[in-house]
Amino acid sequence: MSRTPPVLRILGVPVHDVTCEETLGRIAAWIARGGSHQIATVNPEFVMAARRAPAFRAVLERADLCLPDGVGITLAARYLGRPLRERVAGVDLVEGLAARAAREGWRLFLLGAAPGVAERTAEALTSRHPGLVVCGTHAGSPAPEEEEGIVRRVRAARPDVLLVAYGAPAQDLWLARNLARTGAAVGIGVGGAFDYLAGVVRRAPLWVRRLGLEWLFRLVRQPWRWRRQLALPQFALLLLLRRR
Repeated sequence: MSRTPPVLRILGVPVHDVTCEETLGRIAAWIARGGSHQIATVNPEFVMAARRAPAFRAVLERADLCLPDGVGITLAARYLGRPLRERVAGVDLVEGLAARAAREGWRLFLLGAAPGVAERTAEALTSRHPGLVVCGTHAGSPAPEEEEGIVRRVRAARPDVLLVAYGAPAQDLWLARNLARTGAAVGIGVGGAFDYLAGVVRRAPLWVRRLGLEWLFRLVRQPWRWRRQLALPQFALLLLLRRR
């Protein structure tokens, strides 16, 4: 395995050309090596937010992996003539990580989402992956006044992998500030993955995902997301103008 996977810059934001299996392999290596390693799951909303917020962009630049999460990223890569091998969606990564963790004995801590959702996610994952150790769950918030207490809670649980579901950019900024202090070898911002895994939100059927219309399915079921979805046409227009 190469030290650094190929990277494509989409509107200036790095995206690594990795598969889900390669990502799990790198996580295994990082857990064995120790230290702290941050993974971000990049979609078009990330790209647009990073263009507006230099601090968020700096976090993505420093992240050990920026995964191509979101069909908009894979389509943009193809449009730029640098197709990526695979879309690595956060929810699929967490499911694959849970399976690998159950075999390897890795300890997972689930942080974030609405109260009770992390617990439901832990129950769902442990039922599907016997032997999985979820060493802690906590909703909390990314508010600065809660950081010390959360860090102490996570550190006491001794996780190998910390999954944070505060949404972007809050989850990624939180990890950049605190991951090393938690003692976890790997920290991943997973957005709304807990909601899907816990069954709080229904995920689009596979055929819808294959057509690249998961964003439309989510908008129909969660119309309040329309403001966030405005990032998609802006992203597409900027990409078109940049290439021209």
